[in-house]
Amino acid sequence: MNFLEKKISSMQLDILKEIGNIGAGHAATALSILLNKKIDMSVPDVKIVSFDEMIDMAGGADNVVAGMFLRIEGDAPGSMFFVLPLEQAEIFIRELPGNIPFSADELPYGEIALSALQELGNILSGSYLSSLSDFTKLSLFPSVPMLSIDMVGAIIGTGLLEISQVSDYAIVIDTALNEEIQSTDSVNGHFFLLPDPESFQIIFKALGVPEHE
Repeated sequence: MNFLEKKISSMQLDILKEIGNIGAGHAATALSILLNKKIDMSVPDVKIVSFDEMIDMAGGADNVVAGMFLRIEGDAPGSMFFVLPLEQAEIFIRELPGNIPFSADELPYGEIALSALQELGNILSGSYLSSLSDFTKLSLFPSVPMLSIDMVGAIIGTGLLEISQVSDYAIVIDTALNEEIQSTDSVNGHFFLLPDPESFQIIFKALGVPEHE
């Protein structure tokens, strides 16, 4: 039995969800300023999944998405992905000031549109990582994020090359972003938090999970 199966209870997942909701609140504030309108964000679910399930949640290995990858440095090193379906990326870019041209079906994508997606990823990943750091009192900081528009398998596979040799699980934070006035225009994405194997014990010990049963 792996560490997560032995150690993670519904209570600990609830704690992770609360961390996610705090991060979502910070991100919503930053996005409200960026978009100049009221934004609501929520975390409907947090779960532990295998890498295969992680790829399936993002639409399958061949599904083309906008993806952000960064390394987490500090007390509990790891990796973080933010994956957004292209049609959802189009909704976000359409809401930005300046009428930035972007269509999920038209290549090549413009530099301004890609920069906008990069900024979205920076805001969201920074907010979640900051809330995790505040909650655990661990020193955590991000590397420079890398943005790709590619198949899920290519984006996630690159980040899993090393960690997959020693671990098989990720923490998934589902994210729903809604514009208050036009709630039908919701943007839904997935955060995949992949602590390095030794970091799982560090994080959950900081959250009050005992090392031994």
